Amino acid sequence: MGIGGGVGVVLEGVRASVAALDALTFEDQNLDDAALTAVGSGVDVLQRRYEIRLERLEVAARLEAQLAAVKARDAAEAVGFQEAMTPPDASVTDCTYVRMSVVEEIAGVLTINSAAAGALVEQSRRVCSLPLAFGALAAGAMSWQHARIIADETEGLDGSGAAALVAHFFDPDTPNPARGAAPGDLVPSRFRAKVRSWRERHHPESIQKRHAKGAADRRMEYTPDTDGMAWLSLYLPGDTACAIWNRTTATARGLQGPNEERTLTQLRPDIAASLLLGAGQVPGEGSTGTAPGTQGVTGIGKVPAPRADVLVTVPVFALLGLTDEPAMLDGFGPIPASMARKLVAGGADSFYRVLVDPRDGTPLEIGRKNYRLTGPIKHWIRMRDTKCTFPGCTNKTPDNDTDHLQAWEHGGTTDVSNLAQLCPKHHRLKHHSQWTPGPANKNEPPGWTSPTGRHYKPEQQDAEPTHWPPGILPAHAVRGAVVAGVELEASAPAEDALWRQLLASMPLWPDPPVEEPPGEDEPDPGDLCPTDPLWDEFHGRFYNLPADPQADWQLLLHLR
Repeated sequence: MGIGGGVGVVLEGVRASVAALDALTFEDQNLDDAALTAVGSGVDVLQRRYEIRLERLEVAARLEAQLAAVKARDAAEAVGFQEAMTPPDASVTDCTYVRMSVVEEIAGVLTINSAAAGALVEQSRRVCSLPLAFGALAAGAMSWQHARIIADETEGLDGSGAAALVAHFFDPDTPNPARGAAPGDLVPSRFRAKVRSWRERHHPESIQKRHAKGAADRRMEYTPDTDGMAWLSLYLPGDTACAIWNRTTATARGLQGPNEERTLTQLRPDIAASLLLGAGQVPGEGSTGTAPGTQGVTGIGKVPAPRADVLVTVPVFALLGLTDEPAMLDGFGPIPASMARKLVAGGADSFYRVLVDPRDGTPLEIGRKNYRLTGPIKHWIRMRDTKCTFPGCTNKTPDNDTDHLQAWEHGGTTDVSNLAQLCPKHHRLKHHSQWTPGPANKNEPPGWTSPTGRHYKPEQQDAEPTHWPPGILPAHAVRGAVVAGVELEASAPAEDALWRQLLASMPLWPDPPVEEPPGEDEPDPGDLCPTDPLWDEFHGRFYNLPADPQADWQLLLHLR
């Protein structure tokens, strides 16, 4: 695309955005005169000025994205023009120096270092080579941060793979497009998580092989910092890192109380240092001092730390070892199927496996290992929402609150359509402001409406059919297939026939034994308010857990 057809089109959008800013500024300046006539007319001048600031921020963000598209196109074309002027018989060395020269010139023009200029050129060329992505940036529908994520995550993919990734998120007519909020409406970190999940699932090289390469590079790094502080980081397999994070968080929660003034953020490193150094004690603030209210140190072994239950969403064929399709680890992201099988079958009793339907990727059930009445519902909400549902929030800790969308005292019910995850901060905000959640359902979290009426669509997971083992699906419909003793119709799709056979071959979960015989004085849990002290007593009980029969599953296919 030349300059006229590329930057020229983008500049039309730039001019429209500048005109919108001028109109808002003109309206704001004339509000002083309007204020004189607004007395008694019901016009809220301060409220309108507040709304104008928000609208200008919105237009300014769109303008920044459009100008970023201009920069990206110019950087990519500047390199292209220099390469076009290079003689065809130029040596590799000459071509290298031509490229270095133009990168250095771009660095000088933008007043950035050569490394940043080189990264800008590479990212710009990659984004400009993907018309759908560049079009979204040029229209101001997403920021340059989002565009950089696309450039990063398409690195290593061939042209068709990169085009398929972009089409999934930006082409509504592509098969099985992304659902929920548009890419530009997601904060960059959440957009990266969605893009990475899709990339891991569709990458030409299996995640198992790539994980093996990454595990070989595991390491610990130490970086001194200012004010007598330092950074210590670990590069570990995802399940190990997730387990460390969940254990320190759960222990920190157990330490919190009226006599503990340290925050959760401060307690985590104190606990990690204590465990690594083998002290068995959590020090107070400072290396030798005592935190106010902590009386020096606290024994970790005496802390009643709650268990951090973690969900592992795994395709049923991957769980059975028939495919190597990635699984999803709650709070982390895609993991190899072998790691998922190890977590759910190797004695990790704090991990709950979530099976998904191979036909469309939707969840089937959550492994039942405890008797807590609210446990299955809370696990389902965590699996559906994956994080705090408030717009832009990335808090995905296992101890997020499960909140009623319609308050209990106002007739709200305790079911998945009236529940959603909220972090403590946004839980409080919901109850002390006019931020309003929308409806939810079994598979979709709620959207939100701001006090000024802006609606924010929910972030949704992109479920899609899972991988079937090679050779298990015939190319034609199954004729005369017998499922649980019933002969299917000749027109039944092969996937449905084999899937129903698979379900028929799985043993049913046994009903958990009743802990106590039901009595007339026992209250109905559905009639209890969530803040009723009976819940604290109930959740404080010790439960004997039934064995998980998953290991006994067999894939039985009977065709005739």
